[in-house]
Amino acid sequence: MKNLLPIRHKQHDFFIADIFDGIPYKDDMASMEHPFFGLSTKKDLNPVNYEHNGNTVNISPSVKGMPTIFDKDILLYCGSLLMAEVKKGILPPKTIRISSHDLLVSTNRYTNNHGYKLLAQALERIQGVSITTNIKTNNIEIREGFGLIDKWKIVESSRVKDRMVKLEITLSDWFYNSLLGNEVLTISPDYFRLRKPLERRLYELARKHCGNQRSWEVGIDKLHKKTGSKSLERKFRFLIKEIANNDLLPDYKVTFNSGKDQVTFINRGTVRENYNSIPPLQPDTYEKARKHADGIDIYQLESEWREWAKKNSSSPDNADGAFIGFVKSKTK
Repeated sequence: MKNLLPIRHKQHDFFIADIFDGIPYKDDMASMEHPFFGLSTKKDLNPVNYEHNGNTVNISPSVKGMPTIFDKDILLYCGSLLMAEVKKGILPPKTIRISSHDLLVSTNRYTNNHGYKLLAQALERIQGVSITTNIKTNNIEIREGFGLIDKWKIVESSRVKDRMVKLEITLSDWFYNSLLGNEVLTISPDYFRLRKPLERRLYELARKHCGNQRSWEVGIDKLHKKTGSKSLERKFRFLIKEIANNDLLPDYKVTFNSGKDQVTFINRGTVRENYNSIPPLQPDTYEKARKHADGIDIYQLESEWREWAKKNSSSPDNADGAFIGFVKSKTK
């Protein structure tokens, strides 16, 4: 489709392992739920102060600018590798060595000189940003400003071309804790073919809120806030209509009801990751459970509950009541 990015690496180099054969891409639920990444492709030095349902995120970009949703590819790549180790029962280190080329190939980015230059700029933005938030990962709140990665360095460079061959990246405690807590969701590889920043952000929100349910409805004002878009609401409506008409999002179809000023995400039935046999919760269950959540992200708690139920082969008759009971027990 002409509005999607092309698949840039249809045949990977023979001597480069296609690491994502059988390893799903993972996205952390906290940054799927809340706008940690900018949607502008231009340098953005403006701070972000976000609050929703008691969750706060304050972001101060460095002189390099706000990390963009395209910069997030680095965390998706590193997080997916580490989650593959976690699934094996291995406790991975916070510091990981990776191939720059493999990262670029796996996230459908260019592997020319410009591609490596963009990667270096993305690393600088992700490390340089200062974030303070009360959002917990793995039930741990970081009470200090932090970046999304603590540091990065080039451990091997190409002698022929000015390229970083191997990188060493140390993840921040906040992001690392989300991986150890299994607070992640599988995303479609076609996410990396989405050309527009807002398309990527909408897919994250749909994956997080709609999940395996048949559909998820949200008002345009609330969606505008949750995306972190800095467009005026009138312009935002136009962009949503355009995305709905193009119909490019993987896993979910977007529809816009202008009469109700409401957006609906409809599950296409292609999501790879199933929660288990427990049915979707009722919308008001989240509001009831949030009263007992003590500031913890309610969708994070839902993921923990479903994972616990899966491990214990539990399929309650009253899923909504069981979830509220779980939340109460977790926050006593």
